[in-house]
Amino acid sequence: MTVFSKIIAGIIPCYRIAENEHFIAFLDIYPHAEGHVLVVPKIETDKFFDLEADYLSSILLFAQPIARAIEQSFPCNRCGMMVLGLDVPHAHLHLLPVNSAADLNFNRSKPNVTHGKLQEIQQKILAAMAQP
Repeated sequence: MTVFSKIIAGIIPCYRIAENEHFIAFLDIYPHAEGHVLVVPKIETDKFFDLEADYLSSILLFAQPIARAIEQSFPCNRCGMMVLGLDVPHAHLHLLPVNSAADLNFNRSKPNVTHGKLQEIQQKILAAMAQP
């Protein structure tokens, strides 16, 4: 059982952003930028492109309002998207505010973020998603 499966099962808590029957989105607790969200399918599949076709097509539609909320909540040119999947053997999509391609360099050191800061980031994104 991967760490993401444990989050999906409620064994490990998370800073939830959105959820439906197929996907869950939550804050990365080791973010590369404020507003870094992970979008994870609820079926445990190691490689992103091994997901069934309906999951591949649906994940972007699930992520779209989250990406828009990230863009509204943090100063950026756009919401970047990255599929890497090397740290956790469970398919997932990274969404984060970016101003240049350098912001998607995952070899950079990650800032330490407190519980309070993660809650603040979560509330910002949720508030932006609640706006019409």
